[in-house]
Parts: sequence; C-alpha cells; structure tokens
Amino acid sequence: MTPPHITDLPIRTLRADDLSRCADLSEDRGWLREDHKWGLLLAAGDGYGIDAPDGQGLAAACIVTRYGQTHAGTGLAAIGMVLVADRYARRGIGRRLMSHVCDDVLRGVPLTLHATPYGRPLYEELGFETTGRAEMLRGTFRGDEDPPVGADAPRVRPALAEDLSHILRLDAEVFGTDRTHMIVRLPAFADQLLVAEDPKDDGTLTGYAAAWPNMDTHVIGPLIAQDTATAQALITALARGTDRPLRTDVDVRHEELLGWLKDRGLESVAFNAVMTRDIPGLPGDWTRRWAPLTVAAG
Repeated sequence: MTPPHITDLPIRTLRADDLSRCADLSEDRGWLREDHKWGLLLAAGDGYGIDAPDGQGLAAACIVTRYGQTHAGTGLAAIGMVLVADRYARRGIGRRLMSHVCDDVLRGVPLTLHATPYGRPLYEELGFETTGRAEMLRGTFRGDEDPPVGADAPRVRPALAEDLSHILRLDAEVFGTDRTHMIVRLPAFADQLLVAEDPKDDGTLTGYAAAWPNMDTHVIGPLIAQDTATAQALITALARGTDRPLRTDVDVRHEELLGWLKDRGLESVAFNAVMTRDIPGLPGDWTRRWAPLTVAAG
C-alpha cells in the first residue's frame, strides 16, 4: 500500500500529553524547548499537529489561542508556535497545516500572529498583512539606584487575589477583547505578578505586569500600563525580583521605553512583524499595551 503524500497526512488536535513532543519539535528547529510556555499554550489554547510519518514525534505543530468578543462584535484568534521538523521543511507541510487552521478551523474569525522574516512570505500568501512590529530584547537589567519617589510616582506592589477582577477589567479594555482564560492562569504560571496603582486615586489600577520563567531567563509579559513611567516602574520592580536575564517583546512605537531598556543593559535580539487577517489591526489601546504575555498568544 502506497503511503500518503506528506501533505495529505491527517491533522489532529494536540493534547496535554503532547507537551514533550512539542518541546522536541522546538529543539529540532533550533528554538528553546520552552516546556513551561508550551504547557500554558496547550492548556489555554488549541493545538494542531501532524504526526511524523517516520514515527519520530511531530512533523509540524501550531497553537491557536481564541479570545472572546471584541468591541467590534467579533472574536479574535492568535496563531503561534508554527513549527515544522527540519527533515520535513520546504515540502509544503507548513502551508498545509496553516491553510487548515486559517481556512477550515478559523474560517471568518479575525486572526493575528507574530511572524519572523522566514515565515512572513507564507503568511502573506495566506492573506495576512503586516500591521505592526515588535522588537525582542534580552539582557541583564541594570536598575536605577534611586527609583522614582514622591506623590506622582506609580505605586507598585504584588498582586493580591482581590486584584484579579480589576486586572481582568483593565486587560479587556486595553487588549480589546476578553482573555480571562489566559489571565487567570498567570498567578500559577508566573513567578511574579505585580500591579501599579494611582497614588492620587485611592488605589485605582493603572497597570499590571508579570515575569515568567523561560529556560534561563524571565520573560516580562504581559505588560499593561497607562504611560511610560508606569511601565518603567513595573519593569524595575520585576527586575529586582530575579537574578536571571530578562526578555521581552516591545511594540516598536514605544520608542522611549525601548531606549530606556537598552540604556539599562537589554539588547535587541530580533524584530517580528505583527500580522493580521480579516481585521485592519489589533483591537484595544496600543498606547497602554507594551508587551504581550508571549508572542505566540498575540
């Protein structure tokens, strides 16, 4: 019996017990294994994959994270962790998987993803357009010896259980759609979860941020803040809570924050294109959205 062509192999839903196979696939392509991140994405999102015909793990995989209603009345889905095993690269299997996800599973749903220069041509052929850019930074943070103080300085503290409803409300307003199923996992997923308060307004939340472990770094994200000073205060506080290098992805329109981070030891690693399909750009308020939880989830 003739085996099916590689582009005709069945696509299946990934399960929690596929985590090690997903991490193996990351490693196969020269990425970090990122087991911790894969665990979150498989729990909060929907994974799709193609088993390798040689029986050695996955030939391809991706994650879809769906979000609730936007202010425009439609949902939003983020596609991430699109990977093809090196031995099956450039044989059409990535296109097959992405076409299935975009045109069959998510037909009619506005989509977003972060694209590397390598993946961008395929996504453009599938109807995605570049609507923004994000710069990845990594390095050991050199903090200010004297953090801002005074009546106008943002007040930063660890998040408490009673803050969660306020964080969810702020996040939905800034992100532009409900992502409760992702945010409620932050207390267990992140090593630090901080909030910023307006010192003049009885503790109203003006931002929040998390730092979560990823191999030898701590990733800062999500980072939501009302202004640059608040974003800086949250990052500074998170940096004090770790001895690992920091990593984050910042919207390139936040030039002041990017310059501030580079002055404090973080270096530019890469640029990714923020792409969307069936929506002119990401919903919400980009001026208060500084870094995603992870680029794989939008």
